[in-house]
Amino acid sequence: MARATLRIFLGAAPGVGKTYAMLEEAHRLRGRGEDVVVAFAMDHGRSDTRALMDGLEVIPPHRIAYRDTSFEEMDVDAVLARKPRTAVVDEYAHSNIPGSRNPKRWQDVEELLNAGINVLSTVNVQHLASLGDVVSAITDVRQAETVPDDVVRRADQIHLVDISPELLRQRLGDGKIYSADKIDAALSNYFRMGNLTALRELALLWLADRVDEGLAKYRSEQGIEASWPARERIVIGLTGGPEGEVLVRRAARILKRVNGGDLLAVHVRAADGVASESPQALEAQRLLVRDLGGSYHTVAGEDPAKALLDFARSVNATQIVVGISRRRSLVARLTGRGIGNRVVRDSGDIDVHMVSHPLGGRGVDRPRQRDLGRTRVIVGFAMAVVLPVLLQLLLAASPTHSIATAVLVQLTGSVAVALVGGLWPALLGALWSSLLVNFFSIPPVGTLTISDPENILALLVFVGVSAAVAAVVDVSARRSKEAARARAEAATLGDLTRGASSAEDTVEGLLKQALDVFQMRGAALYRAAGSAGAANAGWRLVAKAGEAAPFPGDGGENTEQIDAGTRLVLSGRILPASDRRLLSAFGAHLSAQLERRQLAASRREVMRLAESNTMRTSILRAVSHDLRTPLAGIKLAVGGLRQSNVHYTPEEEQELLATIEECSDRLDVLVGNLLDMSRITSDSVNALIRPVRWYEVIPTALHGMPPGRVRVDLPGNMPEIDADAGMLERVIANIVENAIKYAPDSDVVLVGAAGGFSSSSLDGRPSGELRIIDHGQGVPAESVVRMFQPFQRLNDVPSPTGVGLGLAVAKGFTEAMGGTLTAEETPGGGLTMVIRLPLSTGVAFPHEEAQAPMEAQSVLLQRRHVPPSGSPDSATREAL
Repeated sequence: MARATLRIFLGAAPGVGKTYAMLEEAHRLRGRGEDVVVAFAMDHGRSDTRALMDGLEVIPPHRIAYRDTSFEEMDVDAVLARKPRTAVVDEYAHSNIPGSRNPKRWQDVEELLNAGINVLSTVNVQHLASLGDVVSAITDVRQAETVPDDVVRRADQIHLVDISPELLRQRLGDGKIYSADKIDAALSNYFRMGNLTALRELALLWLADRVDEGLAKYRSEQGIEASWPARERIVIGLTGGPEGEVLVRRAARILKRVNGGDLLAVHVRAADGVASESPQALEAQRLLVRDLGGSYHTVAGEDPAKALLDFARSVNATQIVVGISRRRSLVARLTGRGIGNRVVRDSGDIDVHMVSHPLGGRGVDRPRQRDLGRTRVIVGFAMAVVLPVLLQLLLAASPTHSIATAVLVQLTGSVAVALVGGLWPALLGALWSSLLVNFFSIPPVGTLTISDPENILALLVFVGVSAAVAAVVDVSARRSKEAARARAEAATLGDLTRGASSAEDTVEGLLKQALDVFQMRGAALYRAAGSAGAANAGWRLVAKAGEAAPFPGDGGENTEQIDAGTRLVLSGRILPASDRRLLSAFGAHLSAQLERRQLAASRREVMRLAESNTMRTSILRAVSHDLRTPLAGIKLAVGGLRQSNVHYTPEEEQELLATIEECSDRLDVLVGNLLDMSRITSDSVNALIRPVRWYEVIPTALHGMPPGRVRVDLPGNMPEIDADAGMLERVIANIVENAIKYAPDSDVVLVGAAGGFSSSSLDGRPSGELRIIDHGQGVPAESVVRMFQPFQRLNDVPSPTGVGLGLAVAKGFTEAMGGTLTAEETPGGGLTMVIRLPLSTGVAFPHEEAQAPMEAQSVLLQRRHVPPSGSPDSATREAL
């Protein structure tokens, strides 16, 4: 019986509508007259999904008892006995209860398919086995139920059920996925915007890979080698020369003429390298391709033209962009031996653009093979002269030797000469040996005359074989030496790459490494003191290692031009040409390090100036307006009390005194926030970090808040975090006060992540988080960043209760403790503030306080209470 078809509805997360789409398809098939049954489907408590199951035949599930509980599983035997045309089976990756027919539901589905029953099923991307670790790292949830990717890929059709993360969170907030008591926890944990966006991207990429595999498989099965221009793809052939930038920009302009498309730059690295290949030029071209939205690739191949065409066909390219040949040789250009000419000739249906550039026809041919060393060549020539004579003397000791014996003995000598001195000494030895064989072994002996034509042929064969063997031996010896050099270069480049990726490289460290690699006495980095590249520009020493290498000017043997105004100079010996490429690699890393250092310095300076200007302007505005308001209230109340001709009742006097106290408190809050902001901007905040539990600081932070406005929902197993308790109280208090102020008709909810863990990390450390949720008017997305800046109020409306420093102080204190403070939109309206702090790995929490009941700790915290808008005083810090 032929295997039936499997159709899978793939989703990025629960609630996207996989089961709904599957049941809709079942209704469509039933409307066409097809026999459809529901073998197993779950509505997950969703009324819309439950309504779709009406009108479909449902096979009752099989109940299995396990650990004193009854579970429902698909009744495979009942489905096989019913034998419908199509069966609906939900949750393809589900693990069956022990005692079931098969351990996994997808194995149940395999039985149905083998029985000729078509199946509709569903699966989430987090259940794919290959993505389990990735999804776990993103969501902090380990998936116990997985299905092998190959099993899912065998499906005849895969339908992606996709909705945007914003819409999914909105559906969750509207109660269409989970019940109301689970919404806040779900939004704060699994259904975060970042989690959903990452899961959606994983689903799209996984499905896109399957589409590419299907297309490649079809083309392979049909023997199709021609490119299918379903999407414009332009491949750029880079040789490592400076002309690559011209090619990249030309290809980008070509791609702009169409809507959409891919830009792929490929550098073909031959085994023997390219003479003018520059690591600096390749790195600059790679960055340019990335900035233009393309991708950079490196492939290896003995034949650059063939490798480039193979790559283009593998990616289904529609166009290739290459530069005109840089060869100087007129013969090479006339015979079409250039890479570009061969690409044009063999491209088939792929369009090829040959771009002219300034280096066309003025470059270099293939690199000269590395020699074997002057000493070996001299010894080889000496052997080529002496060794054939010695071998002939050896042959003379046996006067009855044959011509074949003489040829074989002399051939051995030619091989020995080739091993030592290379090709040219071996050719000289072969010619010299042929003369000796002719004179002493070929009749008539004693002359160079050859009487028998067969002996002429034998002598020519001897010379040819000697030359061929010498050439092979010479190439083998040179390749062996090149391989050893390449291994050394690869190891050095690997060290440079690891240092760059781990940000361990420094300018001085790279110079010291250059000393070791090139065996030099000194290395120095010079920069132009005047205009870069000016003829009269002086040069200043930036960094050095070993002896200070004097700057010898442009064109020195040991001088590498990093850019127009920077030079790397080595001293100690003259570098051979074979080391120039490796020297260029050091230059490229030094250039990147200098740019990194300059950008970091510029960024710090710009941020410092911007913060100083903002603070100066804002403080002047606050002093001129906000601070004068409470002072005016104090002055008015004091003036009224001091009037001798006015008599106040005791109630009126208490009201005026209360006004003075209230205005004084407001003034104290404003001054305290200004001082805190000043400390934060001047980097003078010193956090007293210790293990802290969230419930230790929350009661104090919420002291004085309006009763009934704040609700706390913390799991009982939240671990300790590293924080300053006083600062953390201020952070929580300022955020809650801000939420109460701008969401007057909403409750404020404090929610902790399950287990206290956040899906993100802080500098590689696991973190815990607290989310403060309100359902007020919210903050527009474009205003979220500005919200944390000093002296900012919602809609910039003046407020008599503050100067707009609450969130700025909270963010500054959080970052001083090594954490982060971010804002997210609350589904359904409102704002969610997220406090993340690193989990504690230090001293254990004090036993007495850790074990104290919650009520006792609340009393303890209230006794050492710090007013939420004030600074933690020294007494509080001492108590903490």
